[in-house]
Amino acid sequence: MKLLVAVKRVVDYNVKVRVKSDKTAVETAGVKMSMNPFDEIAVEEAVRLKEKGVASEIVVVSVGPAQAQETIRTALAMGADRGVLVDTDHAVEPLGVAKALKALALREEAQLVILGKQAIDDDMNATGQMLAALMNWPQGTYASKIDIEGGVATVVREVDGGLETVTLALPGVVTADLRLNEPRYASLPNIMKARKKPIDVVKEADLGVDLAPRLTTIRVEEPATRKAGIKVADVAALVDKLRNEAKVI
Repeated sequence: MKLLVAVKRVVDYNVKVRVKSDKTAVETAGVKMSMNPFDEIAVEEAVRLKEKGVASEIVVVSVGPAQAQETIRTALAMGADRGVLVDTDHAVEPLGVAKALKALALREEAQLVILGKQAIDDDMNATGQMLAALMNWPQGTYASKIDIEGGVATVVREVDGGLETVTLALPGVVTADLRLNEPRYASLPNIMKARKKPIDVVKEADLGVDLAPRLTTIRVEEPATRKAGIKVADVAALVDKLRNEAKVI
């Protein structure tokens, strides 16, 4: 079974995000970039499925600029077999990524597509669901456990009321949640091997898809600075401030 895993290049989660001076976007120049953490979990799960003998090949896909090849190399060092970069210089949105993944899933004849449930830069949480809709495939979102046997994937997913178990007749789409696994660190030998693994670079025109953004960002603002709290002498003073200053009672 061939697995397709989508990864995204985002600002590293340890970096304090800053807004550009012209308020048009988040500053990325000179900022450390890395693989989206949820996508890292998706790669780890794919590698584990291959180690179990469930999967025969793992193809990692990223949609973005040429620098995204570094993100693909990280996935290759973790154990993926080869990569595909859909090279584009403009911003990408979930629908465009889903269209690109559909084209590649059909070209690669993938039986399962795994991706993170959301990216930490835009928090859209929509690409997996859109891909499943475009492919008319079953989906298991927010997966905290995946078992595959006999062409059927059993997915335990986290919901508001607890855990829900669904079964998917493959091919299908699964999005990885935080508790699915703990990604491994790539060893130095595997990092060296990853340099020799192939990465195919294609343009959106090669796939016959349009990745042009449909949304326009009007302005980006940092959250308002939270005011420091104060101490009050007694309950009466607290009630007075809640009533007359905060006006919440």
